Amino acid sequence: MRTTLTIEDDVLDRARSIATRLRAPFRKVVNEALRAGLETVEAPVRRRPYHTRPHKMGLRTGRNLDNIQELLAQVEGEDFR
Repeated sequence: MRTTLTIEDDVLDRARSIATRLRAPFRKVVNEALRAGLETVEAPVRRRPYHTRPHKMGLRTGRNLDNIQELLAQVEGEDFR
């Protein structure tokens, strides 16, 4: 099937260069590139799941989590209250 496409200059130059190097028809190179590109676009992006490892940090002696304001005052100083 014939169709008209607007191909940017850098893409056109690269396709022509590949066609020349492979001694293949330009349309064959373009069709193969489109097939490869369409498979990439169609396939879902597979990313490795992000995992964090928990690390027990503990609580320093004299610190109490029951009163957050008091804890912040101890950690940051009274000026931040």
